[in-house]
Amino acid sequence: MRSSILLLIVIGNLGACASKPPPSPAPVAPTHASTIRATKIVLVGDSTTAVQGGWGSSFCAEHVTSFAACVNLARGGRSSGSYIAEGSWELALAEMRTPGFVNTWVLIQFGHNDQPGKPGRSTDLATEFPANLRRYVNEARAAGAKPVLLTPLTRRMFKDGVLLDTLAPWADAAARVGAEMNVPLVDLHAKSYAAVQAMGSTAANKMAQRPPSAEVAAAATTGTTIPASTGVTATEVNDKPPVEGMAQPKLSFDYTHLGRTGADYFSAMVTAELALAVPELRPLLIP
Repeated sequence: MRSSILLLIVIGNLGACASKPPPSPAPVAPTHASTIRATKIVLVGDSTTAVQGGWGSSFCAEHVTSFAACVNLARGGRSSGSYIAEGSWELALAEMRTPGFVNTWVLIQFGHNDQPGKPGRSTDLATEFPANLRRYVNEARAAGAKPVLLTPLTRRMFKDGVLLDTLAPWADAAARVGAEMNVPLVDLHAKSYAAVQAMGSTAANKMAQRPPSAEVAAAATTGTTIPASTGVTATEVNDKPPVEGMAQPKLSFDYTHLGRTGADYFSAMVTAELALAVPELRPLLIP
């Protein structure tokens, strides 16, 4: 009797063990060949860098690899002074302070709206403009970023076949600050001036957001440009039907802003010059 009871106990224990699921294997942490080392590039400037009118949108979309986060914070109509005054520079500094990036570069281009005759935006060429650029450099470095100065993109007005150079003093001032503060410089003004002079006024008109009027196109064939608004009616600007609650593009023909062709052309120029000025960025740039 006693043996039978012991046998039943043993059999019961064996059944319990058999019904018990096997222990789960310990979780294995995922392994990675290497941790991503990403870079950030922040664009700061006016409409000739901004989306809808500048080279920056094409640069960010087509000329950097996926290992570079490209943030275009350029704003239309801003000068080196008004960009600071309105708080845009503080937003840019916040982007530069974002952790997790191996390097953060900030490309800075001003000059167009620093010129005289622009109330609330114009800056003094001898004092305010270079002082503002120095501030950008110092504060970018303090935020842990690496600044690069760009001289302003040329305008595209001609007289007797010669491209008018209205921005050389601002380009020279930026170059002096760059040399003084040991900042890499992309001389976009010199490169773009030479390129536009070489292409001539008719081809240069193709860089704009919209085609010129018949009158403007005819004048260009003589080598002398006329006011961009000549022969343009109000219905030929922003002619896309509005969409409720959405922004409207501000597209027009002028001698300053860039359409898709112009943005692609000058963003490639910026990329090539940036690769020379900052060799460290070359692996992240696409020609």
